[in-house]
Amino acid sequence: MDDLAALQTEARNPRTMDLDRISTLELVSALNREDLTVAPAVTAVLPQVARAVELIVARLRRGGRLIYTGAGTSGRLGVLDASECPPTFGVAPETVQGLMAGGPDALRHPQEGAEDDPAAGAADLARLLVGSDDVVVGVAASGRTPYVIGALQEARRRGAATVALACNPQAQMAGLADVAISPATGPEAVMGSTRLKAGTAQKMVLNMLSTAAMVQLGKVYTNLMVDMMPGNEKLRARAVRMVQLATGAGAEEAAAALQACGHAKTAIVHLLSGAAPDRCRQALAEAAGVVRTALTLVQS
Repeated sequence: MDDLAALQTEARNPRTMDLDRISTLELVSALNREDLTVAPAVTAVLPQVARAVELIVARLRRGGRLIYTGAGTSGRLGVLDASECPPTFGVAPETVQGLMAGGPDALRHPQEGAEDDPAAGAADLARLLVGSDDVVVGVAASGRTPYVIGALQEARRRGAATVALACNPQAQMAGLADVAISPATGPEAVMGSTRLKAGTAQKMVLNMLSTAAMVQLGKVYTNLMVDMMPGNEKLRARAVRMVQLATGAGAEEAAAALQACGHAKTAIVHLLSGAAPDRCRQALAEAAGVVRTALTLVQS
């Protein structure tokens, strides 16, 4: 209990002592004022975020995986980020994974006691056969969640790179990480409800880790997600528009190129270079999927 009381995320916020007696507008304004402190807290840890991205990119280039592990809100945020990577960036589902204390059922039905078991965190990592090509990101607002600590300990034992994302300075799990990211979000508007500012900061950092890594792996050309999976009508229309924006082609020409090439990235290289679709596919394979490099190859 004393350890918990010492955490900034568990402190009582002097700015929000009257939440239960103010008007609705005053209430949401108070919550918003607290949210305004989150982005600066994340800004302060950008050097650590960048180092973590570099770790992730190096491991993914070796064929490794990015694995998030957490409990409660932190675990759900990791699963959310992982689940959005395949449709957004066209990666295989196993490339970015999220582990949740209590298993998949805990996503919808809280199992608060599951976070107290470090052996479960270690066992979940062991089941994935985590190794030296992988990166494990432990996510815990407190920085002391036993499930996450057990997972990070197992990851280190297996030679994986480790990242700790917590919202308390000198978080306990920082000592288990190659890179520790600790945005100091301070006391929550509702004492201890770390789904608020801490959760927002974690979401921001997780967005950066996956998005920046995918950009550096060639999943983005300029600012277009050219490896996305167009699995519905909206996304198919988006793919056509991305090819248009990347190449200056009209809608019909872009749609025809997509039909011929089967993939937005290939269609872009095809339209910009004039090379045949098969040559564009070959160039992209040789360029590890990086559009700019592939264009150089087909034009040389």
